[in-house]
Amino acid sequence: MDENVTPKRPETPESLETPESPETEAQDVSIQESNCSENSKDLSMESPLEDEQWLDILGNGQLKKRVVKKGEQNVKPQRGDICTVTIMGVLDSGKVVEEHVDKQIQTGDMEVVQGLDLTIVLMELGEIAVVVVDPRFAYGTRGTASIPSNATITYTVELKEIKEEPEIETLSINQRREIGNKKRERGNWFFMRKDVNHAILCYRRALQYLLIDDDTRWNKNEETETVSDTELQALLDDCVKVYNNLAAALIETDAYHSALDNVNKVLKYQPNNTKALYRKGKIFKIQGHYGKAYLTFLEALKINPELWSVKLELASLKEKMAKQNEKEKSLYAKMLGINKESDKPSKDVKVEDKSKIAKGILWTLLGASAVVVGMLVHRFAS
Repeated sequence: MDENVTPKRPETPESLETPESPETEAQDVSIQESNCSENSKDLSMESPLEDEQWLDILGNGQLKKRVVKKGEQNVKPQRGDICTVTIMGVLDSGKVVEEHVDKQIQTGDMEVVQGLDLTIVLMELGEIAVVVVDPRFAYGTRGTASIPSNATITYTVELKEIKEEPEIETLSINQRREIGNKKRERGNWFFMRKDVNHAILCYRRALQYLLIDDDTRWNKNEETETVSDTELQALLDDCVKVYNNLAAALIETDAYHSALDNVNKVLKYQPNNTKALYRKGKIFKIQGHYGKAYLTFLEALKINPELWSVKLELASLKEKMAKQNEKEKSLYAKMLGINKESDKPSKDVKVEDKSKIAKGILWTLLGASAVVVGMLVHRFAS
């Protein structure tokens, strides 16, 4: 491993522009058994069809589905469709820990736990199914505020409605912001759970709705719609947040080139964004570009002198740069054949030997000069 490359430290969740913590979101979707809605009670009272067998979706027993009520034959959602679902999740103890009534999700975008995301596209319109989800495809080892670590969850799911994914160009600017920010917040939730790969997928989906360019058309079904500068600025600000968060997630996966590209996009629109400058400095430091990192951190500190994280990075860089300079000096000395012993005149060297050494050095210099001149003549002659 290159000695000049510094191991990265994980980004802290507080550095993300998150509207709420994952614990808050978990509390929003988790309920006590006594608070179940009548809708959920109706779902839980359904009994499975006797002639239906469990479908082992993944073939390893970690995700199983059984039909409780059959739906409309062969009418199933496709990836990207907007589905309305009612969901109730219970632990093995029978405690209800998750409930959504008439929740709209976009399939394939991980807006529910992965096990349900994989299962809903296999359901028919109007179908009610029981789905047993292994911890790996639910809330994993981290759990939530109300869901313990490594918990298997049994869901009852009703697929109520299926709509095709709308073309982004047909959406108004407010609709694009609403959908894009929803996906950004989901990405933040994954990031704070250290699931950076899913966070990256969510951020990239968010950009599809928030990204604008010169060819962007707003709601092509309404030719008279006008977009104000204030609305455009709000959309751009949302887009910049996604770029910044995406950069943080990419750093965690060692994708430094892509992370730097996203940071530069932030700084293009917001040159004084200290979070972007901090992450840019971190990337340079990890790559061993200590000089660039130092200047970038200085720029961030100039904008906000109270950034202690930046001050710590600068102190660390000073030490690393000093060590790097010593190594470079030592390397140059070896290349030139210079060392402390040879710098001192030797009393044992005779006058004749000194003369021979001087002549040897002179001829070496003349030979090197001839080579350089020859190269220059050849270059300009050709």
